[in-house]
Order: sequence, then C-alpha cells, then structure tokens
Amino acid sequence: MADPLMINSIQAGRAAGPVNGPEPAGPTTTPDGKSFKDALLDSLNEVNRLQQEAADGVEKLVTGQTDDLANVFSAVRKADVAFSMLMEMRNKMIDAYHELQQMRV
Repeated sequence: MADPLMINSIQAGRAAGPVNGPEPAGPTTTPDGKSFKDALLDSLNEVNRLQQEAADGVEKLVTGQTDDLANVFSAVRKADVAFSMLMEMRNKMIDAYHELQQMRV
C-alpha cells in the first residue's frame, strides 16, 4: 500500500511544474532605457569630446589666442579623469571576459 505522505509529496511536485534551467538573459538596459552598447558608445564619445576640448584649449594657450590658464587646466583635468575612468571600465570588462572564459560549462 502506498504511503499517503509519499503520494502528497509526489502530487505537490507535479503541481509545481517541470524544472527548467535559468531563463535566458534579455538585453541589458540602463535606467533610461539605453542598451549597454549605446551607453558605452555615449561614454566613448564624451571622453573623445573632452579630449578634443582639452587639446583645443592647450593649442589656443600655446599660440596665444587665450590666456585663460584656469579654464585650460580645468579642461585638461576633466579629460584626464574621464580617460582614467574609461580605462578602468575597460579593465573591468576585460577581467569579466577572462572570468567568463574560465567558467566550466
């Protein structure tokens, strides 16, 4: 004769449905709805813009078109910080890629 507790546990397992693997990941978006790729491209473009502004400021300072050392220094510093942040993001992405490569499937 079948144990009533065994029958109840089997029926409860059937009610839960089949066991599947994890759901596939959907596209990653930022809070404002941009994809990771778009957010990364925007960051790259912003760093490029800051680098160009800094280079233009230094060129104008060297050629004597401006004597506003504070603004040029500020532009160069912003470009340096943005580039440093970009390099840190790159390093983190490379680390994550290497970690994914080492995962066993």
